[in-house]
Amino acid sequence: MPYQDLEVHGAVAMHIPDLNIPRIVIIGGGFAGINLAQHLLNKGLQIVMLDRYNYHTFQPLLYQVATSGLEPDSIAGPLRKLFKDEENFFFRLALVQKINPTEKIIETSIGNLSYDYLVIANGAKTNYFGNNNIAKLVFPMKQLPQALDLRSHILQNFEKATLVKDYDEKQSLMDFVIVGGGPTGVELAGALGELKLHVLPTDYPELDFRQMDIHLVEGSGRLLNGMSEIAGKKAFDYLQRFSVNIWLDTRVNDYDGREITLSNGKKLTSRTVIWAAGVTGNLIDGLPTEAITRGNRIITNEYSQVIGFENIFAIGDIAFMKTEQYPNGHPQVAQVAIQQGKTLAKNLLGMIKKKNNPKPFKYKDLGSMATIGRNKAVVDLPSWKFQGLFAWFVWLFIHLIAIAGFRNKVVILLNWLWNYFTYDRATRLIIRPFFREKMDNMSDSYFK
Repeated sequence: MPYQDLEVHGAVAMHIPDLNIPRIVIIGGGFAGINLAQHLLNKGLQIVMLDRYNYHTFQPLLYQVATSGLEPDSIAGPLRKLFKDEENFFFRLALVQKINPTEKIIETSIGNLSYDYLVIANGAKTNYFGNNNIAKLVFPMKQLPQALDLRSHILQNFEKATLVKDYDEKQSLMDFVIVGGGPTGVELAGALGELKLHVLPTDYPELDFRQMDIHLVEGSGRLLNGMSEIAGKKAFDYLQRFSVNIWLDTRVNDYDGREITLSNGKKLTSRTVIWAAGVTGNLIDGLPTEAITRGNRIITNEYSQVIGFENIFAIGDIAFMKTEQYPNGHPQVAQVAIQQGKTLAKNLLGMIKKKNNPKPFKYKDLGSMATIGRNKAVVDLPSWKFQGLFAWFVWLFIHLIAIAGFRNKVVILLNWLWNYFTYDRATRLIIRPFFREKMDNMSDSYFK
């Protein structure tokens, strides 16, 4: 490491001033991390945020980048811009490698850093359920670079298909398999269905898109398990209108880069398998094993404190907080992360000011939703469940207001309007060709 010979107990390597005020180090610039930081600004604290990337990604719209609906910069916001001109806020681009709780130090790719309070908010990564061979050959959907790789791969495959005469080879290039019937899988299947019907036939008139098959593989007996029964049923019906082949109660047993073997004995041929089947915590070395539970999540109390530590906290997808309502931990969704960030900010300020009245975290479920193509969506609110066109407009509105930055809101709105009225996807660009070797060397974790 370039800074290994520098002072390890301070912030010399990162060029962060050693002020006589409490230092809060936040690992991760996702929903949890940025909401925590925003509520700690101008409170007489030094805040240091570390992330592998220099931007915050609005992950619910990654699938639209992958399917040429949006440009990547429209769903990402530079972290430095989000906190520009904020006194005593510091961002550093770094991989966090280890936590040393005894000395209150974290080890990173750019040097070591001491902390007074540490907040782990680095989220989750794709869960391959032990299928290491499959992991090297499928496309995850957790990061912006992965979405761009998938976009390039899809377009490259259709370019290759125009040159291939062998029927089976052409099918392997034109067919898609999506593993996981949650919101990401369902939305991806719907987006690919729209590409098949409205966009790709115009770009590739020499190809017969009746031969393009989209498969959605789900291990349980229904789609959208985290939502209501009616939402899952409606999503099933909507996807069938796109001729999506839905395989329920089915798991993936093997994949060799061309042929995928399902648990029901069926074999599918595809060069493109997209893995949206679940997540696992993005653990960092250094915490004791008793603080880790299933899914590689960090066990916390109701105040987000990591079990066994007073000054280490975990929030968002990485955190496991067991409550009476959520015995298996809170759902790993953006709203939990946002609300935990806000609650922890209040508790940290109280702790620093020696106020003994921390507020336990209570999740307020604001509902969940998924879109399945134009004019089709499902929305589950706490007291109202609805589907169809109105649900689609609600989905558009909620996602639009949640995007960070006025410019991004305008760009996304204009893109959606253009797509709606022209049936066009304006970002069908192979900016950087995708090669499998690059993906083999790429981790989908934010921090190693």
